[in-house]
Amino acid sequence: MKKHFSLISQYAIGILFGWGLIISGMSNPQKILSFLDIAGLWDPSLLFVMGGAVLVGLAGFYLAGKRSEAFFGGALHIPTRRDISRPLVIGSFIFGAGWGIAGFCPGPAIVALGAGHLKALVFVIAMFAGMAICERYFTAHRKQV
Repeated sequence: MKKHFSLISQYAIGILFGWGLIISGMSNPQKILSFLDIAGLWDPSLLFVMGGAVLVGLAGFYLAGKRSEAFFGGALHIPTRRDISRPLVIGSFIFGAGWGIAGFCPGPAIVALGAGHLKALVFVIAMFAGMAICERYFTAHRKQV
């Protein structure tokens, strides 16, 4: 029963997240590209959405830091690495370049895909291809060590 409640809760949280992206306009790539266009018609609304997300994230990590297990049971895995590695910098650059070119990041792209946007389909296919390449060539060797 607890597993079913966990899955239902995860689904509900995903739906809530998607609605938030739609209501805030963040599933519209033009809104993101307008935020990144600081020399043109700059739209600061993404800054407010990010600020709200940071506050929610800080509260979540604060509460998670006081727990020894996940809310629905099981181990609670909180990252402990704090170093800035070469793969992190390269991955951040690739993520940022893709975000700036397409106007999508993974969550909003999936929401836009659900709305039937062809550009989102191209982005999601490229995203999954990138994930497969990363898994195959950059993380598979770590599993052997």
